[in-house]
Amino acid sequence: FSTRRDRDNTYIAGSSMGGLISIYAICEYPNIFGGAAGISTHLPMVLDAKTPSPDTVPAAFRNYLDESLPQANTVKIYFDHGNQTLDALYPPLQEKVDEIMRAKGYTSDHWETRSFSGDDHSERSWAKRLNVPLEFLLGKK
Repeated sequence: FSTRRDRDNTYIAGSSMGGLISIYAICEYPNIFGGAAGISTHLPMVLDAKTPSPDTVPAAFRNYLDESLPQANTVKIYFDHGNQTLDALYPPLQEKVDEIMRAKGYTSDHWETRSFSGDDHSERSWAKRLNVPLEFLLGKK
């Protein structure tokens, strides 16, 4: 199939750790990707409760975002999470990321964070709401 290979037609999306990788990709390659979606982005980045400081790794990622996000409103960035199972850990961490997005000047035309009550950390939940990030990323520019 023919494809358009330009930045305005190239997007990346992933769920859980794939969401982290997608957000990393938009930061590192904004000349390649016009947008990225992190679906149930695994912001805790660890699963081991024995981690010495539960916020050390997520804080490092937030520092990376603060230093590496593309210039505001030059790309589209989408985050979401549910509120069940592993996703129940995400709201306070996502709010910290949202603070960075606001401070960087991102507006609702280029950044969105959504919460889905009742959704868990599973392919079933992600499939159910996949249309939301796709419509945001591929909608009007």
